[in-house]
Amino acid sequence: MKFKKIFILLLILFINLPYGISKATNENELNIASEAAILIDSNTGAILYGKNEDKKMYPASTTKILTAIITIEKCNLNEKVTASKTAISAIPSGYSSCYLSEGEEMSIKDLLTVFLVHSSNDAGYVLAEYISGSIEKFADLMNQKATEIGCTNSHFMNPSGIHNENHYSTAHDLSLIARYCMKNSTFRSIVSMPKCSVPATNKFKTRTYANTNDLLNSSSKYYIADCIGIKTGFTTEAQNCLIAGFSKNNLELISVILGASPVTNGGSIRYTDTTSLYQYGYENYSVKTIAKQNDVVEHIEVSNGSKDTRNLDLIVEHDLNALVNVNDNIPEPTITLNEVISAPISQNATLGTITYTINGVNYTENLLAINNVETNDLLLNIFKTLLTIIIVIIVIIFVFSNSKKIKKNKKKRNKYRTKY
Repeated sequence: MKFKKIFILLLILFINLPYGISKATNENELNIASEAAILIDSNTGAILYGKNEDKKMYPASTTKILTAIITIEKCNLNEKVTASKTAISAIPSGYSSCYLSEGEEMSIKDLLTVFLVHSSNDAGYVLAEYISGSIEKFADLMNQKATEIGCTNSHFMNPSGIHNENHYSTAHDLSLIARYCMKNSTFRSIVSMPKCSVPATNKFKTRTYANTNDLLNSSSKYYIADCIGIKTGFTTEAQNCLIAGFSKNNLELISVILGASPVTNGGSIRYTDTTSLYQYGYENYSVKTIAKQNDVVEHIEVSNGSKDTRNLDLIVEHDLNALVNVNDNIPEPTITLNEVISAPISQNATLGTITYTINGVNYTENLLAINNVETNDLLLNIFKTLLTIIIVIIVIIFVFSNSKKIKKNKKKRNKYRTKY
């Protein structure tokens, strides 16, 4: 009886054991305290971790990356812009600013730099007014651009992230925008700067500002050498926000933290959560070469090829790199060949593809012929002979048919002459 009870207890425990090991899509696995978070591979956009990633949140100054990329794509960065009274006076008190003065002239590049590095809201309003004529029209441009990038749960009301109930985004949407922005070299160079200097203008001397992102500050306890930017954010309603980029061992990651409150000891949850995502990403994922250039992956026989060349190896055109979970095995690839493969074939001709599907992402490379394939001369000669015989038969039939017609017509003419 006692043995039976123990057996039942063990059976219950076994039934309730979790099956398999999931990726860090489980919110509790990393203990992320922020309201929403996401970690993606910058190259493919694959989501490596998510917590409330599609929940609509206030983005605060992380908004600025969208304004920045629009500015870079639409403007000559060397052009000078004059700060208007309407632009600089529209910033509510308490929001970060570089204190532009009415009538102050600054290049678009310098405005953009202080906007991203120091999070200067006034610089963003000057840029928006310069590009679109008004904040409202620029907001329309932002929403249009966000849709083009692929955002589905965002709506922007101003260029800087100043709080507005109708100004919102999601961790996922912001990761898409960040991924898009980081493909631009000008954007990348600015957001990775630990500090910036604004040259003297017609109103002020040279000014120097530190980046608001402590991940880039080598004297900060949150410093991460692999960090490559990109943008902080804070309002009372949004709490602490942070989009961060990292690059290490050929793997580039982007993390987004939204709705992080400060910890009681004066530290910042947005940095501790971001560090957790960074560590998780590089401990569990890596970029591996899953197929090397010139690797033989398929062997075929070309039916009309010559005896010496009909057996053909297919090789990989370039190295094929993929993001893989270090704990997972590489799946078998799918080989797709051209519908028609017939001699003659030139060396390095593309005859198909090899595809690996890993974590929902397809990695594809061309397959090339390793050598020339000549046409089978015997088959060709037989074909030519048969073709010649067919042509000769057709000609004989044609001549014979015409000869009969001529004789028949001749008889008719002779008969007609005799009768008359």
